Amino acid sequence: MGSNDSVATLKGVGKQAADTLREMKIETLHDLIMTFPYRHEDFQLKDLADTPHNERVTVEGRVESEPSVLFLGKNKSRTQVRVLVGRHLVKAIFFNQPYVKAKLHLGEIITVTGKWDRGRQVITVSSHTIGPRTNGADFEPVYSLKGSIHQKTFRKLMRQALDLVKEDIEDCLPKSLVDTYQLAPIQDALEWVHFPPDGEKVKQARRRFVYEELLVFQLKMQALRKKNREEEGGSFIDYDLEQLKKFIESLPFDLTAAQKRVVNEICKDMKEPFRMNRLLQGDVGSGKTVVAAIALYAAYTAGLQGALMAPTEILAEQHANTLEQWFRPFSMNIALLTGSVKGKKRQLILEQLAAGEIDLLIGTHALIQPEVRFDKLGLVITDEQHRFGVDQRRVLKDKGYNPDVLFMTATPIPRTLAISAFGEMDVSIIDEMPVGRKEIETYWMKKEMFGKIVGRMEKELAAGRQAYVICPLIEESDKLDYQNAVDLFQQLTMYFKDRFSVGLMHGRLHPDEKEQTMREFSEGQVDVLVSTTVVEVGVNVPNASFMLIYDAERFGLSQLHQLRGRVGRGSEQSYCVLLADPKTEIGKERMTTMTETNDGFVLAEKDLQLRGPGDFFGRKQSGIPEFKMADLIHDYRALEAARKDAEKLISSEEFWRAEDMACLRLQIERSGVLSGGRLD
Repeated sequence: MGSNDSVATLKGVGKQAADTLREMKIETLHDLIMTFPYRHEDFQLKDLADTPHNERVTVEGRVESEPSVLFLGKNKSRTQVRVLVGRHLVKAIFFNQPYVKAKLHLGEIITVTGKWDRGRQVITVSSHTIGPRTNGADFEPVYSLKGSIHQKTFRKLMRQALDLVKEDIEDCLPKSLVDTYQLAPIQDALEWVHFPPDGEKVKQARRRFVYEELLVFQLKMQALRKKNREEEGGSFIDYDLEQLKKFIESLPFDLTAAQKRVVNEICKDMKEPFRMNRLLQGDVGSGKTVVAAIALYAAYTAGLQGALMAPTEILAEQHANTLEQWFRPFSMNIALLTGSVKGKKRQLILEQLAAGEIDLLIGTHALIQPEVRFDKLGLVITDEQHRFGVDQRRVLKDKGYNPDVLFMTATPIPRTLAISAFGEMDVSIIDEMPVGRKEIETYWMKKEMFGKIVGRMEKELAAGRQAYVICPLIEESDKLDYQNAVDLFQQLTMYFKDRFSVGLMHGRLHPDEKEQTMREFSEGQVDVLVSTTVVEVGVNVPNASFMLIYDAERFGLSQLHQLRGRVGRGSEQSYCVLLADPKTEIGKERMTTMTETNDGFVLAEKDLQLRGPGDFFGRKQSGIPEFKMADLIHDYRALEAARKDAEKLISSEEFWRAEDMACLRLQIERSGVLSGGRLD
């Protein structure tokens, strides 16, 4: 019998069971043995003295009282009995199992498994056996099942399947990798993951399958990257290093070590004959714009045009103003193209661009209109790349002959997620702040302190500075959010009366009205801006030194950090106050973490731990693959190792020819990435 035989060949699998297994995507014996448990129940006997509160525990003890049953309504009951476990006299409680009363007799030994309440000395029983624990495994696998198939039945089928085909399963990992990482052979790992003799063997089996799963995924990613590079070709940007050094020396500040490292990574890519496809991550204020400027100037020295696309007009204008100052001594011709540029002015820009007279075009999505034609586009940079759809980015890329592409984002994405979701991209990280930048002081306060906080805000306003007040936006409750923002706006308008002006920005405003309000705030005509989170990615207002975030517990850590980054952009000390009454432990932990660190990457990692990968990006568009065994949060070291190994393998001749690599090659071929299919 072979591993590709149907599960219907197993004893005990009738038509109904076969249909249920098919629903679980189990059709062959190979499918069955590669269906891993999502956890293992630990039935090892424990000492209650060493068991932490709320932990699951298995103990053996003697019945010390007659059991009593309390009926709590229809089909609900609570059976209680006292059990002597070692030196501990504890209560064992069985919910909705009144029949156990007849089985429990004074002086009898029983084994129970359940949740241990250390304070009340109570075990809430989930399973039990009459008599001491003499048989049964210490570790039992628990599978995610459907229909009428129970754990016990599934384990019996698994035992049959393993006995029949385990020895015939090919080890997909080459011996060199198995030896390097001292991984368990496939036959041992399969036995240990399904029927572990002890906890250590569970760990060894898991370690092997986690690495294999991540390696196969990374091989697909790297094969896709290689294919894209080879097919697309790209422009070799032969920039002038001496001119580039002069430009960097002319900047009004020194680059940080992180900026220098990232510039070197980007410049190295530009010299290569394939298209750069790089994600540049940097915390708010870390200096991504200057890195972009250096890359754009490098393209200019090679006689190529550059394009910089921003999500809003005001952000595009801000980039244009900054870059014009830096490029002024170097005769670069810069133009700004947004929806507001119309008529003859627009026509002139389009003509000059097509003729190659404009060296750098900065703008919004207006850059991707059909009439926008470049002469020699060599480098495309998109700011806050997640705000543009994939198609919009592709259109801009297609305006040149495979120009180099750099995506910038201030949203700190944990490295594990960046490697997974953007695996076909190279990732550069600016993980250092410019010298002299003051840390924003962050405080967590309860709602009853609102009056005191507004008083503190007034002090900042009286000193000539400005403030943000942020209200949360919840999609399901658009009306409520709108009302929250309006109520706060009216409250603050009345409080400040003629002393300070208050502006209001929310999702219901027309884009032009939002732009206008934001412009008034950035120009200092509005002192306090009450806003829903539409302000999250936006403008540089160095004069804003105070931010109040209302109902802060409704936000994730990364979002709170993004919002906080709107202040602290000037030379004055800035403050962020989180107004929150979180009800959950996770909510309280978020608030505390925000007050303890200003590092976006630390916060992003914490957010990932608290929310999980799906919620971090939003499940629908996350791009995060579903793994059988690997966990991106806890297995990040294995992910890093798998990425490095995959890069090395894909770029080696041996991988594409060697016999012991055939199984891994087959996995890539099946995924369709080499034939233009999508990465599964």
